[in-house]
Amino acid sequence: MGYTADERLAAGPEESRYLEAVFTLGAQVGTHAEDPARPVYVVEVTEVSPIRVPSGRLVVASPWPDDSDWELPTPAGRELKDRIPPGVHRMQASWTEAPYEYNGEQFDGREAVAVRLLVSDAPVACWEVGLGVGESIEQIVHGERPGFDSEENMGSFADATAWPSLTEPFRQVWLDVDAGKQDASLAAESLGESFERVSDEALGADLVTFTADGGSVVWLGRTETGSIASIVTTGTPAFHNRLFTAM
Repeated sequence: MGYTADERLAAGPEESRYLEAVFTLGAQVGTHAEDPARPVYVVEVTEVSPIRVPSGRLVVASPWPDDSDWELPTPAGRELKDRIPPGVHRMQASWTEAPYEYNGEQFDGREAVAVRLLVSDAPVACWEVGLGVGESIEQIVHGERPGFDSEENMGSFADATAWPSLTEPFRQVWLDVDAGKQDASLAAESLGESFERVSDEALGADLVTFTADGGSVVWLGRTETGSIASIVTTGTPAFHNRLFTAM
């Protein structure tokens, strides 16, 4: 008998269909917000970056400090309760295009609608919400989807043990701005298309950012045996309904 997710964490039928489709090239993942008769498809799946997670402890959270309490020490970040195999894992992004017009100007509506960390090549048998360290399944109210707050509309995958050093450049930006520096900039490597990487070479660990609108749910794709094959995050509610609505 295969692994069965707790019903309080298990993805519902529509969520499962979306998660199974969103990294499939050519799959329909919704309809255009301004024209429900026009479908929205996955047009590209890109390799973003390898990420080193030497501890096997993964944080999925915004790397920015709370903008109302930025002077406080950097918080620990939302570390997932489930560990992953230590090592290097691939990060991918799924892209859609939903063309629209704004103020007489045409836009292609290209958007990264989901990102994932590939933990193994094994097929996903079921999806469930990933809990953070210190969170309890008993606290989950039916229908709720716990996730992380996306300060500055940003999320990231990062090694938990290196979190303080990996997020220091983001904190430094706030310090520079507060000090009145006109050229305050983030000390991070641009990976193109809004993705950035910060590395700690002493610990051999990385942090890679991605765009995250509003609250973001972290989904664990589990195999028949219950091991984690992939970790996916999408926007909520209704999966980025700014450009399309969930099927």
